[in-house]
Amino acid sequence: MKKAINPIDAHVGRRLVLARTIRGLSQSNLGEMVGVTFQQIQKYEHGTNKISASRLLRLANILNVSIDWFFDGSE
Repeated sequence: MKKAINPIDAHVGRRLVLARTIRGLSQSNLGEMVGVTFQQIQKYEHGTNKISASRLLRLANILNVSIDWFFDGSE
């Protein structure tokens, strides 16, 4: 049985896509900067895998956004 994707994880993933594309980075580029594969970035972006707090902070620093930016509009 497939697990349902949490709406907050999906929202954070969509915000990750937005930040990455605004900066002109590919999934591979971002993955290299974070130290994960592009497949892992895909899973984060789809909300399939949750992003840990430490990884979210690293992504925020790399993408030059605040952590709360990922949650804007997630209500």
